[in-house]
Amino acid sequence: MKVRDVMTWNVVTISPDTPIMEARKIMEAHNIRRLPVVDRGKLVGMVSKERIIRTGPSPATSLSVWEINYLLAKMTVKEIMVKDVVTVHPDMPVEAAIALAQNKGVGALPVLEDHNLIGIATTNDFFYKILNPVLGIGKSGIRIIITNGTEPKNVQEIMEMVRKHGLKIISMHSMPPVEGKEHDLCLHLDTEDVSQLVKDLASKGFTTETVER
Repeated sequence: MKVRDVMTWNVVTISPDTPIMEARKIMEAHNIRRLPVVDRGKLVGMVSKERIIRTGPSPATSLSVWEINYLLAKMTVKEIMVKDVVTVHPDMPVEAAIALAQNKGVGALPVLEDHNLIGIATTNDFFYKILNPVLGIGKSGIRIIITNGTEPKNVQEIMEMVRKHGLKIISMHSMPPVEGKEHDLCLHLDTEDVSQLVKDLASKGFTTETVER
């Protein structure tokens, strides 16, 4: 899966001369937390709602409300935006993009192609379009976690039992091992009753845990 498969295509942008209070209103109107800053078609920075909030005066300030609003109204995005923006290419694998975001400590990655901004990949994009399908969030059926089920010979035996019962696999993945445990195999099946499958798995020595969706 590539970044282009999960990114948001219709990107809301602002110019460097946008007043910061106007930028905040735009974020609220579109229910977003970050805005790429574009000047003459080129990405020049990024501003977030948190950064705007931090720009405000300290609660201990002696300024009046009128003075505070006046000062904020005069400030523009170019004065507070992050200029060294971490970007990605639309054909970058999502695994590499997520690793880059985690390493750099950013929650959004503008997507550039031929130096032009064509999209943005955010934490929400990765969650909703990758993690949700893998975990079957919002899908019906039942999830079975099979202890030590990722060995090739075990996977083959498990798949044969699933096939014998005529069940459809919605998703399948291995669970990261925790201390003292092996890799577990997780199957999300399109059924509400896996009792017979669980019995068959137990007869073959597999330990299972069933999680209703």
